[in-house]
Amino acid sequence: MNITHTRFVTVPVSDQDRAKQFYAGTLGFEVVADHQMGPVRWLGVAPKGERTYFVLASESMGFTPGTVRGTMLVTSSLDADCAELRAAGVEVEGPVEQPWGRQATLKDPDGNAFVLTEES
Repeated sequence: MNITHTRFVTVPVSDQDRAKQFYAGTLGFEVVADHQMGPVRWLGVAPKGERTYFVLASESMGFTPGTVRGTMLVTSSLDADCAELRAAGVEVEGPVEQPWGRQATLKDPDGNAFVLTEES
């Protein structure tokens, strides 16, 4: 096999502009693509410097908002990010200790759920 990386992960959203504000504004991701292609808007966001990005896909593309579960985001400061997310109005559960390290969970405005963990 010669697979080298994942290009993108689809995150279904109900409102691409609201999702863009959450991912780029609240989470600090970069907008790496925002193109209208006929009736479809290709909107991609990623943590700064990452090759893999999230496509914020609308229902019109055949996806159901709020169905993402378990995607893990890595931070260098879990406590600081949890505090910043809470200050921005994001519901955060944790951090909690797990056998593999500390982590917290959060949801985007559509209910897509992510795990936030600290790099060890």
